[in-house]
Amino acid sequence: MSSEPQFLSFKGLKQYTPETGWGQVNSILKSHTESLATTKPVVPDNVPTLTEMPDAPAGQTPPIFDALIQELFEQLRVPPSDDLTQTWRTIAAEVNLLTERMALQRELQDRLQKLDHELINLRGTILSHLNEVQHAADQQLSSARLRAEVSALAQTKLSAKLTNNR
Repeated sequence: MSSEPQFLSFKGLKQYTPETGWGQVNSILKSHTESLATTKPVVPDNVPTLTEMPDAPAGQTPPIFDALIQELFEQLRVPPSDDLTQTWRTIAAEVNLLTERMALQRELQDRLQKLDHELINLRGTILSHLNEVQHAADQQLSSARLRAEVSALAQTKLSAKLTNNR
């Protein structure tokens, strides 16, 4: 089992540890935090990092594990030439510009999709209104034809009645 407490601290809650037996959770938590505070990690002295060269006796080159690693470190220590630096700066600026333009392109494509959707909706609305107008015009035309037929019939009947009454 780990020596870390595994329970939340509640009044009256007990925990068993093989070293101390049953005990209050609060006292186990306190002793655990005190032991963590007093113990410090042990770090050996004079440990070289990857970028540091270990000390070597005078007149000798420090031992390197790999010749390629040594060459890499030497290249990292040499500052880049101005032409190369300027070229990389230009490339970085162009990449930034490309990134901005691609973001703008995505934004414009999203706006275009929204506009296309709105256009489709407007076309549908216009067609719906045109159908309503056509239906109303058809009803008006039917009413006008019916009125014309009624008028023609009334005229025929009236002229027949007037001719008979003479």
